[in-house]
Amino acid sequence: MVRGPKKHLKRLAAPKHWMLDKLSGTWAPKPSAGPHKTRECLPLVVLLRNRLKYALTSREVTLIVMQRLIQVDKKVRTDARYPAGFMDVISIKETGENFRLLYDIKGRFNVHPIGEEEAKFKL
Repeated sequence: MVRGPKKHLKRLAAPKHWMLDKLSGTWAPKPSAGPHKTRECLPLVVLLRNRLKYALTSREVTLIVMQRLIQVDKKVRTDARYPAGFMDVISIKETGENFRLLYDIKGRFNVHPIGEEEAKFKL
């Protein structure tokens, strides 16, 4: 008998809008508990590694996040599995880039680059 919530997530059971490929491993990063539901969010690991290509491995993402370089809605997040959701602003301090998470017409997350002025407010 298992007790408590599930702590693992297989890659094939991950939400399809994360767009993870089937053959690059068995596991997917399970999002931490946070402001967005598991099926309606995108962990920072998937965002930085698979979408923005800032890292090649999840260990590199952890090193980036632990240097306090990533902000979600103007708050520094040090959890690599933090669930970023719809209309969240992701700011990267080193590069000065800002992104907003939006859905495309097929229901997948689209990382939309925005300016510094638009990154100051949350929709």
